[in-house]
Amino acid sequence: MSILIKDSLIISQDKGRKVKKGDIYIEDDVIAEVSERISTEAEYVLTGKMVMPGLINTHTHLPMTLMRGYGDDLTLEEWLTTRIWPIESKLNEDMIEAGTRLALLEMIATGTTTCNDMYFFEDTIARTCKKMGMRCFAGFSIIDFDTPEMKKEMLLPECEKFIRKWRGDELIKPVVAPHSTYSCSPETLQKASELAEKYGTMLHTHCSETRKEVYDVVERYGARPLEQLERNGMLTEKTMLAHCGWITKEEVRQIARAGACVSHNPVSNMKLATGGFTPLPELFDAGACVTLGTDGAASNNKLDMFETMKFAALIHKHHRWDAQIVTAQQTLDMATVNAASYLGINAGSIEEGKKADLICLDMDMPNLAPMHNPISHAVYAASGFNVSSTIIDGRAVMLEREFPYFDKQKIIEEAEKAKEKLVSNDAKQSTN
Repeated sequence: MSILIKDSLIISQDKGRKVKKGDIYIEDDVIAEVSERISTEAEYVLTGKMVMPGLINTHTHLPMTLMRGYGDDLTLEEWLTTRIWPIESKLNEDMIEAGTRLALLEMIATGTTTCNDMYFFEDTIARTCKKMGMRCFAGFSIIDFDTPEMKKEMLLPECEKFIRKWRGDELIKPVVAPHSTYSCSPETLQKASELAEKYGTMLHTHCSETRKEVYDVVERYGARPLEQLERNGMLTEKTMLAHCGWITKEEVRQIARAGACVSHNPVSNMKLATGGFTPLPELFDAGACVTLGTDGAASNNKLDMFETMKFAALIHKHHRWDAQIVTAQQTLDMATVNAASYLGINAGSIEEGKKADLICLDMDMPNLAPMHNPISHAVYAASGFNVSSTIIDGRAVMLEREFPYFDKQKIIEEAEKAKEKLVSNDAKQSTN
């Protein structure tokens, strides 16, 4: 496939963070040329866009789109124990596929080109991402109780099979994903870390999301969650730590020393009233890698990374009484170059030779006019629904708001049917 994007405003995210006007030529899966004017012919031509690297969502639970709006306005612990865990026990493979397809449709429509997922039925999720053209780091969840898919004793051996199946794929990268220190024993954490080390895969886990989690883990094991991870080989340069809303200054330095990465999920944490959020200024000062995630649609309600970027900047400005504490440029970096670099993707910026993972926004929308500063607009003014085209690995999975490779309406209808079955099963269970 060849795509030519002409007469556009390019947010390059290169080393100089240049913003320039010009053309971009994509051939196969790479950005072949970026210059003021390109005369090459192409299969598809787009004109007059704001072009930027595709956004990278580093913490998702894709099938939880089926639970969007189910159990709102509850604390995290009540939400999990009374709403989410009971309904999750009714999930099956068809529901997982329907929920994943809806999540991918939403992410593609709003400018996400890579996700870092963690859930059950991860092989089904990986297959669905592959079919729909999403770049995915697929986290096979490990936890100390039976899942809707299999018995707990099967999780580690099946995770190893999953890694062997997917480790050579271009779009799908297998990840070992022990759920958390409060749901995984020290032995489980150790085995998970050994499995990741054996195959050189990433680790992905929840860490210090709430104060209660921290206190519970200290009471049970005599160590805070981050120390518990380190004790069991889980704190490495290949570890993605989701949330970290209740970490200390010393733990910030510990994360930086280990070379681990933090995924900040501001919208989900605020909605669930966790009371704490990732301390970005301290992590930046320590030289730690920080990225952004939406979390699942059950705790965020949306998978729009533009919204997540805006909230990430604003929450810190508000809390620290300092409008400069987290800038628009730092925020955009978290969603693009920081994440791409950490995940080892040759993407995250618009430069010749990079992977063609990029998005186009329509510039003639009211919320993007007038334009003084494109970086500011990308973070503070834009919405995911300004996105008109999404290109992943050189393939236009959304082209001028049309989806050439899948049926949008069918995906939505199938998700509605899956939701009805899930809720119906839950209602039957609660009356028995």
